[in-house]
Amino acid sequence: MSKSSRYSGDDIWKNSVEKINSELFTLTYGSVVSQLCRDFNNNYIEVNQQLDKMGYNIGLRLIEEFLAKTGAQRCQTFKETSEMISKVAFKIFLNIQPTVANWTQDGKTFSLIFTENPLAEFVELPITSDPKIAKELWYSQILCGVLRGALQMVQLDVECWFIKDVLRGDEHTEMKLKLNKILKDEVPAGED
Repeated sequence: MSKSSRYSGDDIWKNSVEKINSELFTLTYGSVVSQLCRDFNNNYIEVNQQLDKMGYNIGLRLIEEFLAKTGAQRCQTFKETSEMISKVAFKIFLNIQPTVANWTQDGKTFSLIFTENPLAEFVELPITSDPKIAKELWYSQILCGVLRGALQMVQLDVECWFIKDVLRGDEHTEMKLKLNKILKDEVPAGED
């Protein structure tokens, strides 16, 4: 892992993170997903898009808190970025540490494998009453949006999507991240 952060994710989680009750967070998130399903008449593709947009907006703001708490410097490689996401970011904000795996040959795509997912605690999808839900809804899609938004703020344009979910009957939850390009640092218009 990078030497560019002041503390490990464990140290920050133990010492300096304001924590909310995880059950309250989980239930609140479940209510949001449930309401979106009702609002969009069980159009799960649209629900996924809305969760992604919500997460993206959260990620745009969350990166500032992450950088302030960790003192992290710019990662030099996408591999270093993946370790920072897994070992520090997820630990700080959700107290979990997904495994980084399945790198592609070009080093631009990897998986995060979750053995636990706090968003999915106490959740059971109504697969028997609505089989379409198991094929279309990615319950934790908000996490993809958070990562896209946060990484965009540090000049990384990425795609992020789930390929497995324990709520769909898979043995673990797996998310893919693909680096599209490194964005050029630009000075905002009018600030020469």
